[in-house]
Amino acid sequence: MFQHTRIRLAATAAAAVAAIGLSACGSGSGDEIVDKPKANASADADSGKEKEPAAEKSSAAPDVAKVGDTLALKGMESGSGLDVTVVKVVDNAKSGDEFFAPEDGNRWVGVQFQLVNTGTEVYSDAPGNGAKMADDQGQQFGTTLADISAGPSMSSDVRLKPGAKTLGWVVFEVPKASKAATVTFAMDSGFAQQVGEWKL
Repeated sequence: MFQHTRIRLAATAAAAVAAIGLSACGSGSGDEIVDKPKANASADADSGKEKEPAAEKSSAAPDVAKVGDTLALKGMESGSGLDVTVVKVVDNAKSGDEFFAPEDGNRWVGVQFQLVNTGTEVYSDAPGNGAKMADDQGQQFGTTLADISAGPSMSSDVRLKPGAKTLGWVVFEVPKASKAATVTFAMDSGFAQQVGEWKL
């Protein structure tokens, strides 16, 4: 009888430990959407002027990040952070060489990202792994390895010391009928809790 009780207690304890481990693993992926842009240069230049009505309007209807806006994101490690900007978007992007093209019925959408290391630690990552695109129907698309004529691709092995930046294109392959609606980015190959989102 005591042996059965010990077995039940051991099984219950093992199940509890497994549940805690699973919840800890699951909590690190995309728990917080960041879509409020940082103040841009023109807003900083005007910061000395009194514009209370505009401030009231912006607080009543906050902006959502769009192309050209910068989002401040944090990574999983203490001291890690990036300012991420969607600089440009090219819909129906053209291949950078004659050997690669989207599959029949699809097209490429290129997104140029700028990453600035605002943290206190070296940022080392494959940024394309943390980017996704969604269309207006909610379908999500990962990145594809492709070079486009718009410019150089984002490196798959980025290392940035604090204050350093990088710029490059990330390519998504989407159906021709899809309307690109948002693009997202998260640090640590997409596993960071904060996910930046821009409307396209």
